[in-house]
Amino acid sequence: MMRDLPSSRPGTRTEAGAAAGWAGPLFIAPFLLCYLTLLVWPLLDGVWLGFHAIDLLSDIGRWVGALNFVDLLRDEMFVRAALNTVLFAALCTPLMVATGLALALALNRPGRASAILRGIFFGAGVLSVTIVTLIWRLVLMPERGMLANLMHGIGLAAVAPLNHEWLALPAVVLATVWWGIGMPMMLFLASLQQIPHDVYEAAALDNTSRWRSFRHITLPAIRHGVILVALTQMIAQLQVFGQVQLLTQGGPNNSTRTLVMFVYEAMFEQWQLGYAAAGAQALFLLMLAGMSLQAWLERRAGKAPA
Repeated sequence: MMRDLPSSRPGTRTEAGAAAGWAGPLFIAPFLLCYLTLLVWPLLDGVWLGFHAIDLLSDIGRWVGALNFVDLLRDEMFVRAALNTVLFAALCTPLMVATGLALALALNRPGRASAILRGIFFGAGVLSVTIVTLIWRLVLMPERGMLANLMHGIGLAAVAPLNHEWLALPAVVLATVWWGIGMPMMLFLASLQQIPHDVYEAAALDNTSRWRSFRHITLPAIRHGVILVALTQMIAQLQVFGQVQLLTQGGPNNSTRTLVMFVYEAMFEQWQLGYAAAGAQALFLLMLAGMSLQAWLERRAGKAPA
């Protein structure tokens, strides 16, 4: 009688297991390398720079402790830039959420017209910041802009928002919302399309009004999407730079100067590398506070009844 032969050799199994054990780390190694090189190392290097005064000619850092951060709190320009940044995010984020949700509700239906309008609203987001600011300069120019011509046409005196201390920041907010509304709209559309239509049909049989359906069905179903859009937009708006730099250059009277502009000027105009790094760390703390708020809201939304 013939002996049963083993299906595979023990050595082969060991080699296969060892190869499988190395497969996972090898696959994540490129991502981990990019993550450490492009995010973790610059972050740690920025923290180190924030506690030093750097001589750019010799590339030697002199330890100054928390002096850069103390100077930031005493710097009126930094305080003004921080307040402007927070105000910009506080104005822009609710508008992004409300307008994006309104557009998503209006366009959440089949048809060619809805598809075309979605493409139009989303298309603005693919434009470069240079093109966006050029468009809005043509709209907001003091004498020959579209807004000035419209006001002249109805017999009103022309207003130059970009030259007005109290109107410049809202004007930049308006341009930013026009530019970036496409992504919130698409995220809300994705959330709305996950809601079963049977729920709305059952509500209609009970003669539920549209407002009650929106309040008790739609909003609870998309609450995680609302939190996601609100927090991603808040973090993005805290980093505003391009449209402010090109539309107002931080004016008039520093009414639109932001934290990123402050860091940029400290680094590339005043050559204060350590001071600029301290300002960047302050901006990072603002964004970290936003992410902490997101985590808290997510936990609260998860505990809320559906």
